Amino acid sequence: MISAAARDALQGWLNHHKSLRGASPHTLDAYARDVAGFLAFMTEHKGASQGLGALAKLTVSDMRSWMAFTRGRDVGARSLARKLSAVKSFFRWLAEREGVDPAAVLAARAPKFQRKLPRPLSPDAARAVIDTTETQHPTTWIAARDQAVVTLLYGCGLRISEALGLTGRALPVGDSLRIIGKGGKERIVPVIAPARTALARYIDLCPYPTEPDAPLFRGARGGALSPRAVQKLMASVRMQLGLPATATPHAMRHSFATHLLNAGGDLRAIQELLGHATLSTTQAYTAIDTARLMDVYNQAHPKAR
Repeated sequence: MISAAARDALQGWLNHHKSLRGASPHTLDAYARDVAGFLAFMTEHKGASQGLGALAKLTVSDMRSWMAFTRGRDVGARSLARKLSAVKSFFRWLAEREGVDPAAVLAARAPKFQRKLPRPLSPDAARAVIDTTETQHPTTWIAARDQAVVTLLYGCGLRISEALGLTGRALPVGDSLRIIGKGGKERIVPVIAPARTALARYIDLCPYPTEPDAPLFRGARGGALSPRAVQKLMASVRMQLGLPATATPHAMRHSFATHLLNAGGDLRAIQELLGHATLSTTQAYTAIDTARLMDVYNQAHPKAR
């Protein structure tokens, strides 16, 4: 049983992230689960409800016990590192607001794990995906809609939630789009000519009105197009083209970034276009390029044979 004081502190910390940092509901739910799970474990581990005073007395040994318990429940190193990050953030907030000593918690070291590299498509495969989307549905306006969505994902580097979050207010689409990304952060992305053409064709064929506050991309019955529908579309396309399971809607965004970088794009500029909060996230694309170069090296170098 989590103490009332700890529960109130957790809610205060979540409110802080929501109001000052613009955290998304999905992020807040994950934070709440991670920290509540930690507090519940400490209650069980210590045999008593953990108020703020008790939390201030946690030791490195207590942290190791929680991490061992969590790993013992088949939680991977990446997930444990995420949970630990949330707990540390909570204790930093407690230190600022309640004077709780966070030393033992902050001293806990996250497990090492191999970061997953983005899996982009080749330029030819990306073009084939866009061309093939138009053939997946017999209804003309739906086929045009599907092609417009996928063209935006690749041509503008949008997340699927960002593309489907567009409303009629975005029209008419000119040389740029105002995108509301994660945490409500706003950015301006350029719109290439093929994306404008695909959007214009869809709007012309769509049987539903383009009202300012209505979703731009409609489902067959007029409601908002769901992410699941776009995922199913990509699954159908990749089967037809013989592409791997990593050819998802998000892979089109990865492809946008990778192809820009390979063409000499500036990493900072790509960070801005993608809406990444930190440059380290964007730097994952340089690792892709390095890995590709090493593959070529290993295949071509005489000593590697």
